[in-house]
Amino acid sequence: MDRILSQLSSSLNTAKTIDQLIRPVLEMLNTITGMESTYLTSIDLHQSTQHVRFARNTGQMTIPEGLTVPWGDTLCKRALDMGRPSTNEVLALWGDSDAARQLGIQTYVSAPIRNGEGDLLGTLCAASAAKQTIPPNIDALFQLFANIVANFIEREVLVEKLQAANDQLAAYALMDTLTGLPNRRAMFEELARLLAQAVRSQSSVLVGVIDLDGFKQINDNFGHQAGDDFLKAVSQRLTACLRTADWLGRLGGDEFLFIGPGPALDAAATDTAIVAGESGKVAAALQQRLTSATVGSYTLAGETVSYAGASIGVVAVSPGQLSPDDVIQLADVEMYIVKRARKAH
Repeated sequence: MDRILSQLSSSLNTAKTIDQLIRPVLEMLNTITGMESTYLTSIDLHQSTQHVRFARNTGQMTIPEGLTVPWGDTLCKRALDMGRPSTNEVLALWGDSDAARQLGIQTYVSAPIRNGEGDLLGTLCAASAAKQTIPPNIDALFQLFANIVANFIEREVLVEKLQAANDQLAAYALMDTLTGLPNRRAMFEELARLLAQAVRSQSSVLVGVIDLDGFKQINDNFGHQAGDDFLKAVSQRLTACLRTADWLGRLGGDEFLFIGPGPALDAAATDTAIVAGESGKVAAALQQRLTSATVGSYTLAGETVSYAGASIGVVAVSPGQLSPDDVIQLADVEMYIVKRARKAH
């Protein structure tokens, strides 16, 4: 037994996953009991099923990993209900279990695995088709092992929850919480990646700055909640007209940023920051499409408001040595040209 406890201690110190812990545990239980199968199950009480997660089989009787059986037919449930965790008279005691009859189980030991709140997570079991003498204190030993496994499972669940929370925090750090769009940081990171990719592929990059004219008046006339609703509605309309590879993000306030891959560059295009030709035509068409998407009626604070559209400047740039700030500045200049022209009319 000292050797078993030493092996258990070593497994606990080195195991990083439930797989790394349970395989040695099942081997130890096999050594202690001499039974043909030792296995760990999970139990879904909502679905009323028991699932064999891990199994070790050393004889003719096999408990297959992945086996799922109705919880009500299991020896584990009968053992818990009766308060009898071990027996070598399975067929006489629980002969109504189809699974036990099909497998020919005569000797059986199990211990429940529960979390800190006492909820049943699964069972740790040993079974044999032979009628074997059950070692003394086996019930207590199995429960000790089951408690160790339960603690490990809870630790693993906690780690998974922490990882999920960290992933969520990372996502929030790159997301504008109002619109659900990428925020300034995310857009700058993606723009830097897109520029580097465009250098390698000798292609242009499309960049657009979107400024919502009249946004202050909407806030003043209908309230800040209506302003927020307007921002969300505009972001949805703009998103609906994007290509698969395009990105739309919110820079802050009433300003949005569009970025996306452009057409391939010709030899002359690499000498200028803003590209004309085919890339310029694509930028102009995209500018018109984005502008048209913002025009229309919006329901704000229970009223229908007609909106003439945003000021949008889209340029196709040759990436060269341009930084994200550089290309956004080029699109910003184009946006202000559009804004001045709109005011003149």
